[in-house]
Amino acid sequence: MPPNRPRKRPRNRFADESKNHLAFLSLAFVAFVVGTSEFVVVGVLGPIADGLRTGLGTVGLLVTGYALGISLGGPVLTALTLRLPRRTLLLGALAAYVAASAGAAAAGTVGVLLAARCAAGLAHGVIVGAATSVAVALAGPGRQGRAISLVFGGISVATVLGVPLGTLVGQWLGWRAALAAVAVLAALALAAVRRTVPPTAAMGAPGLAGQLRGALSRPVLAVLGTAVVLFTGQFTAYTYLAGYLEDVTGVGGGRVGGYLLAFGTAAAVGTFLGGRCADRRAAGTLTAGCAGLTAALLALHLCGRSGAAAAVLVACWGLAGFGMVPALQSRIVELAGPGGDFAATLGVSAANAGIAAGAALGGWTVGAHGVGAVVPLGAAVCLAALLAVAAGARLRPAAARHPVHPLHLDPPPAPSLDRERTVRA
Repeated sequence: MPPNRPRKRPRNRFADESKNHLAFLSLAFVAFVVGTSEFVVVGVLGPIADGLRTGLGTVGLLVTGYALGISLGGPVLTALTLRLPRRTLLLGALAAYVAASAGAAAAGTVGVLLAARCAAGLAHGVIVGAATSVAVALAGPGRQGRAISLVFGGISVATVLGVPLGTLVGQWLGWRAALAAVAVLAALALAAVRRTVPPTAAMGAPGLAGQLRGALSRPVLAVLGTAVVLFTGQFTAYTYLAGYLEDVTGVGGGRVGGYLLAFGTAAAVGTFLGGRCADRRAAGTLTAGCAGLTAALLALHLCGRSGAAAAVLVACWGLAGFGMVPALQSRIVELAGPGGDFAATLGVSAANAGIAAGAALGGWTVGAHGVGAVVPLGAAVCLAALLAVAAGARLRPAAARHPVHPLHLDPPPAPSLDRERTVRA
């Protein structure tokens, strides 16, 4: 008789799902931390300028340096670390983020602070890309939209809760306390990822050449270009939304904060709903979101002098404008095929490039035509993006669009009926 072997314990599906839920929560918390850190400095630029005895324009470079770190450094560092497991890369980037955030809080000069913020931006780009790859791998087929929405939902929640709370901390306890709080939160996020996120398989080819072929294919580049235009249009208007509400709508004092809170809340809700819709049809969700964003901006231009109408339209803007973000990222990863790990960082870079371009275009528009012109201009740019999105709805990964027969030979012709009859005879 064969020896008695210990029977394997059946896998506990509910325990596995519980572990995945904890992992997704940790990834969302990571996104919340980096989202808070990216924008919290905007609320304490004045105290930083006073504390370091420098001009406000110089301190404003902290925002630019961080965004450039995300846009340029994130893809480069990801390309150099493609052979690392995504969980290992995420942990390393978070450790660097903790160090950079602590260095920013302790900086004695604006130069050191700028260097620390640039380093944090570099790590931010890697973190979001790696977190997206891990979330998609954990979610499995058919659920990547919801997985991506959890990551980007953390950033949306940061605009609603993290940034205002961080600004209050900076005003009450000083700007160093606000940046130190970010470092502490980043350390907690690092511990949470280490504890709850399991190792995952890569999304595509292990080598740089294979990743680049997928990530830099024409369909992916087309969607990335559309993303730049889309975020340019949206942030042409959003960067100066407070000024628009004050000058055009006539909202005064602290009431502007209520409108911004409505925008941020709707953006967070839209991100999570958009993730579920993206799982059903990412291209359709992207088209619908872009159409809703364009319509909301046009309606705001036409009805923006009414406070009630402006409140509703600002909320619709946030819902549509951020509801399509998971679909946009999902389309980029889908079209990249074997280049999914590298492409996950390119969507973030495209969005930040659009944000920077939108802020610059909005600033020029305000100087040349007044703050009332930013909303119709943003709507016009988003309309151009909508046309591009609609045209690209049928894009497929390059490999799927051009199937090649093995050995690059034409497939043998099917036997004719006459020949078949001859053989049988």
